[in-house]
Parts: sequence; structure tokens; C-alpha cells
Amino acid sequence: MFQGPLQESILKRAQERGLVSIQVHDLRSWTHDRHHVVDDAPYGGGAGMVLKPEPVFEAVEALRSEESAVILLSPQGRPFTQRLAMELAGLPRLLLICGRYEGFDDRIPHGLGAREISIGDYVLTGGELPALVVLDAVIRLIPGVLGDETSAATDSFASGLIEYPQYTRPPIYRGMAVPPVLLSGDHQAIARWRRKLALQRTRERRPELLEAASLTELDRLLLNEIEAEERGLDAGAAGRQDGSSEPITQQARG
Repeated sequence: MFQGPLQESILKRAQERGLVSIQVHDLRSWTHDRHHVVDDAPYGGGAGMVLKPEPVFEAVEALRSEESAVILLSPQGRPFTQRLAMELAGLPRLLLICGRYEGFDDRIPHGLGAREISIGDYVLTGGELPALVVLDAVIRLIPGVLGDETSAATDSFASGLIEYPQYTRPPIYRGMAVPPVLLSGDHQAIARWRRKLALQRTRERRPELLEAASLTELDRLLLNEIEAEERGLDAGAAGRQDGSSEPITQQARG
């Protein structure tokens, strides 16, 4: 499950350039029975199987160093966010442990002092795909991994907001035109437009992010503009209901 993604694109290049080292280990290597069993039925009954503590403890003890952060991929963990990815990218070594079946014996996170991380409120077969998500999100934040170091800084969630809309050639496609400001060459106007659209999209699609974001005076000014424009659209719609199309026409021209 790991070999394909780890040998493609940015993850592959990061390893080839010596910016990151990734090793995959099989928990069965730390079992001592003939069948290499890593799970067992839960005490107290119930469906499914639970990962045994012995192979996980022995694996971590064999691989762990003083600078290792031990992380369990678990649906019970802290939600994985861009902020958390940035935090993890600053650590020298991560030890990711993938859950399976009904999860971990609860002595594992407590006894190992591990962090638990979840990539979302849904159920997967195991922790391998979440581990790959964490790897991808964290590694691209390591200096030198991306060709353009500004890419990570402007991605959605990097600043606490959804990213502004992006366009490329051609300037008009099937009647849909690129916003004129992006063709103006006015970099200050472009930066202002992008920030405003990032704020607008975040306000519309993920308002809880906006509540937690650190906003500047310019951001507050732009939000006031957005609200005023929305009030203008509402007034235009009301005008149309009253038989007048002029307010909405003026707003569309603006």
C-alpha cells in the first residue's frame, strides 16, 4: 500500500534529494509465534479484533530514538489540520503507527506516550491511507521539497483561510472570462483581490475557519466590503420583486 505513493511525484523527489527518509516496517516482524499474530479478540466480547500491545511496544522500542514523536493513526485522535501538519514538519523524526481491525489495545497509546491523530470522521479499513495523507501533507512543508517555496504558504488553510480562485490560459473559455484584475499587471490590486476572494470563500464555505483566523485591519476592511456588496445584491433582488431591475443591473455592472 505504501510503495506506489512513496515512489511518485513530490514524495519520490524528496527522498531522492535526501530531504526526507521514509522506512516502512511490518509489525509482524516483532511477533514470536509461528503465525506472526498481531491481533486478538477483545476482552469483554464484541465484534472484531484488537491490535495486541506486545508487537507494537517492541517495534517502537526497537525503532524509537530520543527525538522520535510517536503517532497513532486513529479515528479517536486529534483532527489532522494544516496547523498540525506544520507542527509535525518541524519535528526531526516521526514514528507513525497504523491501526487495523477494531483499533489498538488502549495500553499502547498510554504506555508509549503516543499522540493520536485522525484525518476525518469516517471509518477506513486501516491506518495506512491516513499515514500516507499525513506523510504527504507534512513532507511538502519541509524546506526545499517544493520547487516554489511560496506554494505551501498560499495553499488553502496555510493562512487559516481557503485559497483564492486560480485561473490560467486561455483568458476566455466557453464564454467564461478570467477576472480582468488578474490580467491588469497591477500586483497590488491582484494581491488585494486574492485576499478578498480568500476571505469571501472562507466566509461562505467554512465560516468556522474565519472565526479562528488571525485577521488584519485590511482583512476587516475587505470583509466589510464583502458584506456591503451582499447587502447590495439583496437590495437588488428586492428591487426586482417590486418590478424594478435597475438596482441589480447597477450591481452587475459594478
